[in-house]
Amino acid sequence: MFFFLVMAFYLANGDPLVPALNIVGDSVVDVGNNNNLSTLMKTNFLPYGRDFVTHRPTGRFCNGKLATDFTAEYLGFTTYPPAYLIPEARGRNILTGVNFACAAAGYYDSTLQLYRALTLAQQLQYYRDWQGKVVNLVGMAQANNIISGGIHLLSAGSSDFIQNYYINPMFNRIVSPDRFSDMLMQSNTTFVQNLYSMGARKIGVTTLPPTGCLPAAITLFGRGSNQCVAKLNQDAVFFNSKLNRTSDNLRSRLPGLKLVVFDIYQPLLDMITKPADSGFFESRRACTIETSFLCNVRSIGTCFNATQYVFWDGFHPSEAANEKLAQSLLEQGFDLIS
Repeated sequence: MFFFLVMAFYLANGDPLVPALNIVGDSVVDVGNNNNLSTLMKTNFLPYGRDFVTHRPTGRFCNGKLATDFTAEYLGFTTYPPAYLIPEARGRNILTGVNFACAAAGYYDSTLQLYRALTLAQQLQYYRDWQGKVVNLVGMAQANNIISGGIHLLSAGSSDFIQNYYINPMFNRIVSPDRFSDMLMQSNTTFVQNLYSMGARKIGVTTLPPTGCLPAAITLFGRGSNQCVAKLNQDAVFFNSKLNRTSDNLRSRLPGLKLVVFDIYQPLLDMITKPADSGFFESRRACTIETSFLCNVRSIGTCFNATQYVFWDGFHPSEAANEKLAQSLLEQGFDLIS
C-alpha cells in the first residue's frame, strides 16, 4: 500500500514516473513484432486479443493486456510501447519507448533459429536504431536523458528451456541444465553490458516462471499427471539463483547501473498453487487448448470467461493473471523509478 501511495504522489502532476519504457525479449512481452515476420509464432488472429481494449488481435500472446501493458499504465503512460516493426512506431510516438520483443526469442541463438525469431542481438540493433531516431527528434542532450532515465525490461529464458533444451534430446543428453544455465548467463551478461554501454542505466530482467507448471509443460513432460513437473521447476529455481548472482556481479562492476531482477517465479506459483486466494478458479488447464497458430477462431474448447483462468494458453498467463504480476513487478521495481 505504501508503494502505491508514493506512486500516486509522483503521478499527481500528470507526468509518467520515467521518460521512457523499452521492452526486449520473448512472447511474454511481444506486442506484435512477429506479425510481419515469416514465423509460425504469431497471434494476430482471434481468439487472441478478444478481451483487449480494442477487442481485436494485436499480436499479443494473451486474451488482453500483458503485464508490461499494465506496468506502462502504472508508470503513468497514456499509451503502450508500440511494436517497433509496425507502422505506428514512428515520429514522436517512439519518444516514450518502444517494444522490440519477439516470440520464441531467447538468450541462446539456436532457440531463435528454430522459429525464425529475432535474436536478442537483432533486438539490440533495433534499439540502437531507435536511439538514433530519438536523437534526430529531440537532440543529443534530451535523448541522453530519455535513455538514461528510461526503464529497460528484458524477458528471456523460458523459450530457451521449453522450446529448445527440453525438446532437443541431441542437446540435453550432452549438456546438463546447470551447464545450459551457465551458457544463458553469459548471454545475459553480454546483453546487459551492451545496453549499459549504449547509455541505459535502469534495467530490469525477469526470472524464469515455474516452468514445470505451465500447462504445455505438464502436457509435454508430465507423463499423464495433472501436477507440476518438479524437475523443470527445480531447473528454473537454479537458473533464477544464477541470474541473481550474475546481476549482483554486474551491479558491482558497472557504476551507476540500477539492475533489478524481477521475481516472476513465486508470484505466478502462488496463483497456480492457491488460485482461489487470487480470485481464480482454474490454474492447471489453460483457457485455450492450444498455442499460437494451433489456436484460432475455430478452436474447440476456448473458455468463455478468461478472468477465472491463470493461463490463457499453454505458455502464457491470462490478462487477469498479468495484472497481478504487474502489481508485483511494480512493488519489486521501486529502485528503477526512485
